Amino acid sequence: MAQDIAAIDWTAPWLQAWRARGQPLAEAVATGLSCAQALNLFAEQVPTCPVRFVPQSELPPGQAYEAFIFATQQVPTRDGLHDFFNGLCWLHFPHTKQRLNQLQAAQIAHSGIAPVRGPARDALTVFDENAVLLHAPDAVWDALVRKDWQALFGPLRPLWNEARLQLFGHALLEKLVHPRIAMTAHVYRVECDVGAQGDWDGWLGAHLNADALADKPFSHLPVLGVPGWWPANEVPGFYDDVSVFRPPRLAPA
Repeated sequence: MAQDIAAIDWTAPWLQAWRARGQPLAEAVATGLSCAQALNLFAEQVPTCPVRFVPQSELPPGQAYEAFIFATQQVPTRDGLHDFFNGLCWLHFPHTKQRLNQLQAAQIAHSGIAPVRGPARDALTVFDENAVLLHAPDAVWDALVRKDWQALFGPLRPLWNEARLQLFGHALLEKLVHPRIAMTAHVYRVECDVGAQGDWDGWLGAHLNADALADKPFSHLPVLGVPGWWPANEVPGFYDDVSVFRPPRLAPA
């Protein structure tokens, strides 16, 4: 675990919103605390955090993870980057994480645990694991939806200075510890400019709902293509790799 924590580059552009709390949390884990112990120390400093963190062994056999959190307000936590970033997300976005848990628990109560998740529960998981939040001019969003990469990162590139992009998914944060060009996020549009990160949390916590997410309101974005996030994307031809920056699928004839 210490080696994994040491691999986090807190100077990476995508971690700037997470660094103030995340780096001290990582340092606490590096001293020998478990993830759950370190997270609980920092959760005490976040009055709005509704949960505490417990070892994974506290999750009873056969009980759904999300249902356990909903019933106990305790998050089973393993020692590893995945659960480290999940806990960090609870500290940064407590209202949003609680809302996602409420929606997930409601889906489980309604449909039980099936071999295949339904569309709503699947979308909730995608949001929780791999979402990026974007507030941007219409032209940027429209080009992203069309997968018009040459326009999005060419003529429209200056408009990224007006955009705000915030990582949310903890699995995506984990993967970006060792960044690869093909890493792709599910982008969720925040249509109004809600100010600071805490305001985003309040807005998302109030507005997320299962039916809207079930319609898969996501666009796909290879995150290392974001201007300013990866030096190589300043080089001509970076966006020509169609194995990463894939063209839109053609509709069936």
